[in-house]
Amino acid sequence: MRRKISFLWFHICSALLIFSCLLSARTLQMEKMDKEKPAQTGDENEGFLELSLNDCIFRALKNNLGLAAEMLTPEIAARNVTLAMEKFMPAITFNYNKQDTRNASYSFLDASDVVITHQDDYTVQLAQQLPTGGSLSFSLYNYVNDSNRRFQTINPRYGSTLRITFSQPLLKDFGFRIGRREIIVAKYNRDISEENFQKQLEDLIYNVESIYWNLVYSRENLKVRQQSLKLAQELLEKNKIEIEAGILPPIERLTAEAEVSTRRADIIEAEALVKNYEDQLKTIMNLAAEYKDIKKIKIVPTDLPETGKKEISYEEALATALQKRPDLQAARIDLENRQFTLSYARNQLLPDLRLQFSYWSPGLSGDQILYKDNNALTGIIVGRIPGRKTDALRDAINFRFKNWSAAVVVTLPINSVFTRAYYAQAKLSLEQAQLRLKNQEQLLSLEISNAVRAVETNYQRAQAYRAARELAEKKLEAEQEKLKVGLSTNYLVLQYQRDLANAMTMELKALIDYNLSLANLDRVMGMGRERRNVRVIIGDD
Repeated sequence: MRRKISFLWFHICSALLIFSCLLSARTLQMEKMDKEKPAQTGDENEGFLELSLNDCIFRALKNNLGLAAEMLTPEIAARNVTLAMEKFMPAITFNYNKQDTRNASYSFLDASDVVITHQDDYTVQLAQQLPTGGSLSFSLYNYVNDSNRRFQTINPRYGSTLRITFSQPLLKDFGFRIGRREIIVAKYNRDISEENFQKQLEDLIYNVESIYWNLVYSRENLKVRQQSLKLAQELLEKNKIEIEAGILPPIERLTAEAEVSTRRADIIEAEALVKNYEDQLKTIMNLAAEYKDIKKIKIVPTDLPETGKKEISYEEALATALQKRPDLQAARIDLENRQFTLSYARNQLLPDLRLQFSYWSPGLSGDQILYKDNNALTGIIVGRIPGRKTDALRDAINFRFKNWSAAVVVTLPINSVFTRAYYAQAKLSLEQAQLRLKNQEQLLSLEISNAVRAVETNYQRAQAYRAARELAEKKLEAEQEKLKVGLSTNYLVLQYQRDLANAMTMELKALIDYNLSLANLDRVMGMGRERRNVRVIIGDD
């Protein structure tokens, strides 16, 4: 009678384990809910925070300090573009100079003792750089000169000159692209910086997914270990009763106790794994920015791993990656930048041939001095006719006196050897960028191949471990039937229980690896942002 009770007790324990296995397997194979559970703010007492994968990605994009710091890099590059464009903003220059001089007289035409001169100069100039590489300027020069020199006909003297100056290089530094070189290079650097930031977004999304799915695995693994410990403890209690009744030998108790200790150690390891992934997820989301004491918060993932097979060919994945990968886009932009730098260096080898043109109009006025008999040599001043400063300015503005000059200037610098070194350097840099791009494309081909193979392999692993779990269930059922008729032992039943728990863990691990390989494939193809509908706008554009 006691033997039958033992068989019945083993049957109940085994049935509970099988039911737990089937329930966990059923949970893994459920389809994702149509609507994700909304993220809760967390219970003050329990400290549970339910988060979907999209919730975690959103929080990471919003709060991650590393991403926030890197986001400033494209903005800095955009400001460099604005700074380079300031080259073509007009520059206004004001210049004022006051000068008093005293010199000894050395001629009877000068003052008798000391020659004293007071002069005030002031200039206003508006200068503009042209996109063709030239420059255009407008200037107005004014002066007031007052001296004690003898025999002057106008003193003090007021002068004004309005001047227009144009300079245009014809060979070196000529052209719209050459003239706008700083702006073009700054835009290339800005685009490279933006693509590098998009690459960091891809990596961040993948890192969040990796931590999230590993947290899902660690939590489910802990549940399996806890259920396994519970069954081992129930078996130990049953063995104690049967040993006291004399049905089982004492050695059976040692076997059950050893199994309980082993499964407790498994739980300790599983709990540490859960905490590790929780801490990683809290850190990458910067949960401390939203909660004061994140140690009290336990994250509960709400998403289920993907179980459906995703078909994608190597050719399709490679074509997508060549089009979408941010690092490849950055490399192509860098190649264009170096090609432009080479064309600029080639332009710098040309002679500096410039066309210069100037057009100016002077004006003069002042107090006119009247001498006796209209002869200044008499030195006798008989009167003055006052003059105004505005008279000189009016003559200059009205172009009363028209003057112009044109010139062609050729400069052949001796240091052209350094310019040729710059050209050689630019040429080598271009070749280096081309080789790096080709190498990057070759490495991408290998990376895509490995990622596609990993998706296929992990899906097949998940299917194989699923079959292994189902076989472990059947083996445990068969061993229980043998135990009923006395053809098996407690040790073997415990062993098959452990095998079933391990099979469940391996199935779960393979399923998580499959989801991680899908996320990695998206990262390798540059599709993580698009799949998660992530779009970050940088700057004001």
